[in-house]
Amino acid sequence: MIETTEDIPTRDGAMETFVVRPDRGLHPAVLMLMDAPGIREELHDMARRLATAGYCVLLPNLYYRAGRDTKFGPGVLTEGDPDRARMRAIRTRMTIPPAMEDVGAMLAFLDRAGIAAQGPVGVHGYCMSGPYALAAAVRYPGRIAAAASIYGTWLVSEAEESPHATLGRGRAELYICCAEHDDLAPLPMVAELRALFDASGAQGELEIHPGVHHGFAFPGRWCYDKPAAERHWERLIALYRRRL
Repeated sequence: MIETTEDIPTRDGAMETFVVRPDRGLHPAVLMLMDAPGIREELHDMARRLATAGYCVLLPNLYYRAGRDTKFGPGVLTEGDPDRARMRAIRTRMTIPPAMEDVGAMLAFLDRAGIAAQGPVGVHGYCMSGPYALAAAVRYPGRIAAAASIYGTWLVSEAEESPHATLGRGRAELYICCAEHDDLAPLPMVAELRALFDASGAQGELEIHPGVHHGFAFPGRWCYDKPAAERHWERLIALYRRRL
């Protein structure tokens, strides 16, 4: 595998991005968007796993606007910890439109870097980035052919470019993965989203993983559920193989 860290230029600065890809040939690109606790080795390992399936994976630090030190320790998951307070102060300023600019910067980087196969790109986001992945499919319909939200938060909201309001407008196949137990995407909201999804004519599916909690795909999380985590990998890789 080839691993590099790139500073991708954006209108707001340099977005530090972990890039991992097979060491032979050019492969389809996938943008992997982080959850709220931010960039950490756990996410690097997940990007590596996807790359071994034959993809050039870009994992950006979406908190770069707040500085290069926006990486946190394990305390970020603990109420009252200083790292959690610092993360939340940054997270609450995140909105969909600037994240879409970041996606555009990554697409431009791919066009000039020559490290991935030309053609359609995939994107998936965990937690806070679930809405970003789905919004990217609408903002960049000519490039994003597959988009997935993995226990995305507040997919039905008043936010600008909220995914629920734009379902069916892009050309990508969508996969929306929800956990049965999730305070950030409660089942009534998921039911509302499913009705909107079904009415929109969007390609893809919305799946609720039973008996699991928000964060179930992260090996380092208390709620890690291996069968559900493996199912999420199967769904993602099958999606990308169909569309990229």
